Amino acid sequence: MIGGALREPTFLILTALAACPQHGYGILRDVEEISDGRVRLRAGTLYTALDRMSADGWVTVDREEVVDGRLRRYYRLTDNGAARLEEEVQRMRAHTRAAELRLRARPQGGTA
Repeated sequence: MIGGALREPTFLILTALAACPQHGYGILRDVEEISDGRVRLRAGTLYTALDRMSADGWVTVDREEVVDGRLRRYYRLTDNGAARLEEEVQRMRAHTRAAELRLRARPQGGTA
């Protein structure tokens, strides 16, 4: 294992970048969609996380373009980032399987 459990925002940002490179606003919208609106990142939080993930080698700048006079930077998931995301998916699956097994084994009709 590369590290401990990913924080939810990190997991969601990596997930947002898994399919294709995106710019910051696209990542913010995608994270909100993936989380069914539960997670709404602020721009400062996103860029701090992207800087950290870039330093960890999980994301990198894909390209930059100017749109309406403003620089738009696109980020993409690196192979290391994809491996870290896959590791987290496997960790979450194992925990989910354990919870499902224990719920099935739970006696019915317990008290509240």
